[in-house]
Amino acid sequence: MSLINTTIKPFKSTAYHNGKFVPVTNEDLAGKWSVFVFYPADFTFVCPTELGDLADHYEEFKKMGVEIYSVSTDTHFTHKAWHDTSDTIAKIQYPMLADPTLQISRNFEVLIEEEGLALRGTFVVNPAGEIKVMEVHDNGIGRDAKELLRKVQAAQYVASHPGEVCPAKWTPGAETLTPSLDLVGKI
Repeated sequence: MSLINTTIKPFKSTAYHNGKFVPVTNEDLAGKWSVFVFYPADFTFVCPTELGDLADHYEEFKKMGVEIYSVSTDTHFTHKAWHDTSDTIAKIQYPMLADPTLQISRNFEVLIEEEGLALRGTFVVNPAGEIKVMEVHDNGIGRDAKELLRKVQAAQYVASHPGEVCPAKWTPGAETLTPSLDLVGKI
């Protein structure tokens, strides 16, 4: 069963954020757009390229009212150590959630049980706590923050324009579609 349109399950975590350890729960997401970006582990290879790319686009997400949460099964202490030793990770200003109990990774169905690591999963969550976008990659395939930004823009547009849908490669300002019997077979 797909997680699309389901409500996220309750969770508790400690995040490393802006030089501090802070608690984060599912209740903190209420009323806001959120993006969860799961990755296998700190101190790895593809992960810093993705998290650095997100850091480079973080202000764009913030302007749209979106909070980014990176999540791995590492501890918050490991996140701090990585942040303190990597120039790429030092750019991160969004919360880095720790999931050593594997609860969050299981909730989002990205946990590789036999390894205790998460797949590369990306989830866009609306202010009601419903998952509107999900994408899961093999761990050897990196993601693109610009494409994620576009998907969030589309999700926000559809949420604020009932009855309209965004076609492939839609970007803000481009034409949308209004599904109807008149469109059947004409696209």
